[in-house]
Amino acid sequence: MKDTTKDTTFKPVVPIPVDQRARAIGQLRTAMIEKKMTQAQLADAADCHEKTVQNLLGGRSVRDQTLFDVCMVLGLDYEDVRDNWHGSVAQGTGADSGEGPAVHGGSVAPLYMGAYTRDAVDQYLGTYLTLRPAFSTPEKIVAYRTEITWDEGWPSLLFQEYDRPDAPYSHRGRLYVPASSSFIHLVSLTKGAMRMIVVSQLDRDGLMRGLITTLNKQRANYVPVSTPIVYAKREGGANLALGEIAQGHASYGLYSTLLRDTVSEGYARLVSPQ
Repeated sequence: MKDTTKDTTFKPVVPIPVDQRARAIGQLRTAMIEKKMTQAQLADAADCHEKTVQNLLGGRSVRDQTLFDVCMVLGLDYEDVRDNWHGSVAQGTGADSGEGPAVHGGSVAPLYMGAYTRDAVDQYLGTYLTLRPAFSTPEKIVAYRTEITWDEGWPSLLFQEYDRPDAPYSHRGRLYVPASSSFIHLVSLTKGAMRMIVVSQLDRDGLMRGLITTLNKQRANYVPVSTPIVYAKREGGANLALGEIAQGHASYGLYSTLLRDTVSEGYARLVSPQ
């Protein structure tokens, strides 16, 4: 009979060869120079803190997930860098054991983002008219353009906002597409500051509808705010009415109907205490 008792005997830690970790750091630094990226820019692109990048480049321990994200941004072979980073300790760990991120090449997103393939989400690529009520003046509608593209360097859908009336606050982030949900997530994360958008999957009319949750400046402070948001796919994005759309504008009726339908048709629910 096979003994299934878990082995709890002490296993000594295998030291990490210094030359191998130095080789991994060299790979990272060389890639940064080739891409002309600073530590701050790499941290932003990899959605981590600049101190984490400093720790990585200094040879101090970081999570395998962080190492994976940095490799994806820099276009490096994660498994090669990981093996150099961990040395002989890498045996039995990482992607093969299910403990770390798996690398599938440039056509499959990481597991934590939904492990979606490029072909499975190809319909999301394009230009979207983006609509939401203005936070400070809800009677107005903010309309701007969002581009969704595929990032080969870090395989996933990438979104970028354009033509916002408050351009300095434009966001750039990634799409998380869970296989078991009818909703997807557009997330931007910079130095711990997160903005989350949850919308329905793209329908046959080219619409995604849901909620945006972010921070809005009220007097001297920033406070959490949430409101309906709509993405309407528009090929080319030409002839779109953008900016702050007030009542009386030719596009106000259509825009406001799309936002009202987001709640009335059950794509989002706003709950407040009675």
